[in-house]
Amino acid sequence: MCASNWRGGRVQDYACLSRTAVILLSLLYKHFATLGQALSLTGARLCILPVRVFSGRVGEEQIMDIVGFLKSQFICHLLICYIFIVSGLIINFIQLFTLILWPINKQLFRKINCRLAYCISSQMVMLLEWWSGTDCTLYTDPENYHKYGKENAIVILNHNFEIDFLCGWNFCERFGVLGSSKVLAKKELSYMPIIGWMWYFLEIVFCKRKWEEDRKTVIQKLLNLRDYPENFWFLIHCEGTRFTEQKHQISMQVAEAKGLPKLKYHLLPRTKGFAVTVQCLRNVVSAVYDSTLNFRNNENPTLLGVLNGKKRIPLEDVPEDEQECSTWLHKLYQEKDAFQEEYYRTGTYPAVPIVPPRRPWTLLNWLFWALLLLYPLFKLLINMINSGSSLTLASFAFVIIIASVGVRWMIGVTEINKGSTYGNNDNKQQKGNKKQK
Repeated sequence: MCASNWRGGRVQDYACLSRTAVILLSLLYKHFATLGQALSLTGARLCILPVRVFSGRVGEEQIMDIVGFLKSQFICHLLICYIFIVSGLIINFIQLFTLILWPINKQLFRKINCRLAYCISSQMVMLLEWWSGTDCTLYTDPENYHKYGKENAIVILNHNFEIDFLCGWNFCERFGVLGSSKVLAKKELSYMPIIGWMWYFLEIVFCKRKWEEDRKTVIQKLLNLRDYPENFWFLIHCEGTRFTEQKHQISMQVAEAKGLPKLKYHLLPRTKGFAVTVQCLRNVVSAVYDSTLNFRNNENPTLLGVLNGKKRIPLEDVPEDEQECSTWLHKLYQEKDAFQEEYYRTGTYPAVPIVPPRRPWTLLNWLFWALLLLYPLFKLLINMINSGSSLTLASFAFVIIIASVGVRWMIGVTEINKGSTYGNNDNKQQKGNKKQK
């Protein structure tokens, strides 16, 4: 048993305390190994840096070695996970109480929830910007750059990577619209604790991916955004699901059956949701941003060097008629495909590179929650270890394991290999039609 009696002059038995902690962490390590490798809270594999042997170097290089060593440690991943979960649940609980403001002052309700949502989503952006040190470069027209963040916009994103939504959030943060950003998301995500519940209070548009059932709900949700008090970007993946070779093959079969030009790097865009979004937000949204995300040297999305090409299209150039809007979107994706071909050939975009300044607020927000939540955690751990109770330690280990399973489930929602079968529906329907004939 580890004894401690500072008043009596007895020295704390640190060796015993350390052995107990090591035993506890050893029991947990096997379960958390996969989580430690996957943890980024985005569904992407975290870049685990190799542990370096420290030599006599001093200064900046040695500091970078220390930082790299800390980033590779499982305990750091575990603490990030703890801060995200506990702070997220606290914010969700606060958001629940803001519902009383809705019938009294709807705009105040919205403004408060934009700030609360920022406290959650900015933690994920912090991992991309500060933890991984991702460098983001925007290729765009300098004449339009000053408009970003100062107007409402529909942002069309390609859907190729597990963290493409996080990269979209990153640019929302750089232009000050992260807390108010909107998405068209699948209904299943609304049941996800923290992120899904946060989106509910942000009036995010959820759909079941069955247009006959979704149309009325989607239109109503979009019309509700017409009087939104904050500038927002509406992020939309018109392809409907992430790109895989299997889905691309099915999508091109559909394109051939419909007489549409085939795409090489994208799936056939789903036009109905985009057309309705444009119709409902016309005169509220000023432009459509055609955004194409790529990673330098075609590397894995978790490595450094995010590149993003963005083109601003005034909403007046987008047709109002649903059929004409559908034709316009197909043409846009043909241009995106040619754009992507040019990037793969040259490794760059034909526009002026601009690096939007990184703001400190994501890091400051995370540090606030870390200081608030880590002290009671460490105090609880010390008290539990000093108690010497096997039952207490086992209970704590059980709670951690349950929490890790929950986080792994949230990560799994965004993984490509666990993506939706949305791209297969057309193929099934097409085969059914052939059988009927």
